[in-house]
Amino acid sequence: MEQKYYTLKELPLSERPYEKCERSGAAALSDAELLAVIIRCGVRNERAVDVAARVLEYSISYPGLIGLNHLNLNELKTIRGIGRVKAIQLLCIAELTKRMAKATNEGKLRMITPEAVARYYMQDMRHLSRERVLLIMLDSKSKILKDMIISTGTVNSSLLSPREIFLNALKYEAVNVILLHNHPSGDPTPSREDIQTTKRVKEAGNLIGIKLMDHIIIGDNKYVSLSEEGYI
Repeated sequence: MEQKYYTLKELPLSERPYEKCERSGAAALSDAELLAVIIRCGVRNERAVDVAARVLEYSISYPGLIGLNHLNLNELKTIRGIGRVKAIQLLCIAELTKRMAKATNEGKLRMITPEAVARYYMQDMRHLSRERVLLIMLDSKSKILKDMIISTGTVNSSLLSPREIFLNALKYEAVNVILLHNHPSGDPTPSREDIQTTKRVKEAGNLIGIKLMDHIIIGDNKYVSLSEEGYI
């Protein structure tokens, strides 16, 4: 039996995402239809929108669009209808959405409130499968001089060196610093280790005249500020 590959152009006009978007706007498209525009063609006896639906259903733990942030290239390539090129395109779309979210907040960014800091870095860190610690170095007007990942840990913990923090802060002539790290579980509740580490870093900063302004823990679209909790 000859293989049949369905393209978007072969769908009835009422079912074509391009025409539907033109007629009613992109907001009218379902998640699967939006992905189908990127995927473009289906596989044997399946439409592009069917392949898109399979992508959205692939992750058991994170079904739907959020799952794209948890899939790597090899995992995407195991999905029927997704080859190397389509997998790369989907990864780029996921990265683009993160950068758009960050750029949206960039113009309003003032590194003087925990909410502003958390909002700015949320999309970069909320979907990470391992803990990462980000060091944000600020000048006297709370503008970012430099930010960098200083530690990548296991799923449950990360190693953090006050020495490395303040060597970098001195290198970039920072006046204040903020620590940010994620909890892969999605729950930003600080652990006993988080609190102890924060106090140790704060004391080290006081000795050399560089203030730890905050330590913010990122969860799944939520955060906890150790400054607001009274630990700094």
